[in-house]
Amino acid sequence: MRHFSPFVISLSICLLAACNKTPEPLKIEGFAQGTTYHLSFILPKPEDKNAVNLEVNTELKRIDESISNYRKDSTIELFNAQLDTDPHEVNEEIVKLVELARGVSKASNGCYDLTIKPLFDLWGFKKDIFHFPSDDELQQTLQLVGMEKLITVDAKHLQKKIPNLRVDLSSIGQGYSVARIADILEKHGSQNYIVEIGGELKVRGKKSDGTPWRIAMEKPISTERKIEKIAVFESGEPMSLMPSGTYHHFFDSKGKRYSHILDGRTGKPIEHKTVLASAFLADSTMADAWSTALLCLGSDAGTKVADEYGIAVFFVDQEGDQLIEKATGSLNTLNGIKLESASDNRPR
Repeated sequence: MRHFSPFVISLSICLLAACNKTPEPLKIEGFAQGTTYHLSFILPKPEDKNAVNLEVNTELKRIDESISNYRKDSTIELFNAQLDTDPHEVNEEIVKLVELARGVSKASNGCYDLTIKPLFDLWGFKKDIFHFPSDDELQQTLQLVGMEKLITVDAKHLQKKIPNLRVDLSSIGQGYSVARIADILEKHGSQNYIVEIGGELKVRGKKSDGTPWRIAMEKPISTERKIEKIAVFESGEPMSLMPSGTYHHFFDSKGKRYSHILDGRTGKPIEHKTVLASAFLADSTMADAWSTALLCLGSDAGTKVADEYGIAVFFVDQEGDQLIEKATGSLNTLNGIKLESASDNRPR
């Protein structure tokens, strides 16, 4: 799971909308999967909050034990530890996530890849110690990467084509967790909620006073913590907002910045000017994968792919000190979502 968030998520009613005396939504928050989570929701039976809290924590723990790469005893890490090319049982949700990610990887022409972890380590991001690899090191490590080296045997089994292949689900797993927690709330009858885990979220319905959920989006500059945009979810239809950014995890070396977003085709950090890609989709799992893939591609190539697949995306490019906002055609035509300038949303 990710350990940082490229968004400031503000769930404060008074920050982004007028304060009033209407009942506040129920809230649950905590720490899980190496990050924080915040839920804000309305229940037909408020007394069910304790049951919801128990189910949420149980599910987050279960998912953590299944797909988290930071813990050696998770199901996916036990698979990674098998240094052979035999089929191994994982579970249905891991196979499902692999196949969903495989489709996005193909759409990105391999820029997005679940097996990219050896390259991440090679560049020093694991230990936060920059290492500029030689051409030989890069080519050798690229031999360990590629979704085509991961075989889906059946609904519960995966197989490696090379023994030391590693699968990292962090770029899709957090969105999946958001979807699962939203399912719990809906099972208890909630039709109005925000589920946020590590800056990735899904909303449905509206606040208790009938006004839309409003989410603060952080300005994508590493030296500032300011609000750039406000996402207003006017329709009340289920919608996920999944951001991927370059500006919280990078190295500066000899006057050049190296992003932690690596291109699976070249093995190198991306070099385009896009610093943020935020995907808007009802499906949280797919939105998570797409945001990473489209950030990897950058706004120019990413817009073409997003428009081909009907993905609503908000890009931000950085040129010097200037931030340039771009939206895909699907975002411009997406009903019920409005992006407002932060300057127009001062507290009242």
